[in-house]
Amino acid sequence: MLAYAIRRIGYGALVILGVLGLLFVLFFLYAEPVDMAKRAVGEKAPPEVLERWIAEHGYDRPWPEQLRTHYTNMLTFEFGRSDADDVEISRRLREGVGPSLSFTAPTFVIGLVLGLAVSLFVAYFRETYIDRAGVVLAVFAMSVSILLYIIGGQFLIGKLLNWFPISGFDPDPRVLPRFVALPIFIGVLAGIGGDVRFYRTVFVEETSRDYVRTARAKGCGDGRVMSRHVLRNALIPILTRTVTAIPFLFTGALLTESFFGIPGLGAVTVDAIQGNDFSTLRVMVYIGALLFILFQIITDFTYTLADPRVRLE
Repeated sequence: MLAYAIRRIGYGALVILGVLGLLFVLFFLYAEPVDMAKRAVGEKAPPEVLERWIAEHGYDRPWPEQLRTHYTNMLTFEFGRSDADDVEISRRLREGVGPSLSFTAPTFVIGLVLGLAVSLFVAYFRETYIDRAGVVLAVFAMSVSILLYIIGGQFLIGKLLNWFPISGFDPDPRVLPRFVALPIFIGVLAGIGGDVRFYRTVFVEETSRDYVRTARAKGCGDGRVMSRHVLRNALIPILTRTVTAIPFLFTGALLTESFFGIPGLGAVTVDAIQGNDFSTLRVMVYIGALLFILFQIITDFTYTLADPRVRLE
């Protein structure tokens, strides 16, 4: 297992180096420093102002030196300052991770539990009207755009019923639930269709295995078979789907944070795109890639916990 871990970490490191190289090509070689300066300080800024901005951000140095600095800063997490407002990017990340997790983490947990429960229920009644209706509703829920969920939820629950604020954010624990309740509800509702469609397929496939027929032959009821045998043996695909979704909890939800005014990492990314803040944008891409690769490696090791027959070689 140790050799496998070293090999997987090595592969992950190579991918990270490749991502950093691609980011350098896109943000340093493809984008002209003058154009970046004009977007930051204004199209009509004097040439001396543009030159000073380029020098302050290091875009006037030879590209081999920029490449070395780029790799060094990224790998040591010295992200520097924003191109747009000169704020430390690390500070922006620290301030944004809390608001993002305040609604993405509950959405993830509630969605996972609800998705597994509904999927087991639908799979229990496989090949019946309940099963067919569940599949139809799941496909319909998957087909609806997240924008429709957000706009519809804000109008119905936020404006007409006036149960929760339409947008805004307050980190005070006494009022925070009111601001994140609607984003959590919409996030769970938007994702439940895909979860049920996937998990139901996994559970129905497991019900045709030999161990299920053996359990039923020994007198186990369908409820016990589904909850103890089918669910346990379906953990591999469940872990694959859930663990690889964890990185996106930290990077936030771009549309949700934008529509609800949540100052999380998703909003940081959107602001960087709109403000042509290339330094912040490449950091967000790098962080997303780093987290995704890290949790891909963790996923492999969780397989051994879910199924002792799995051997990492």
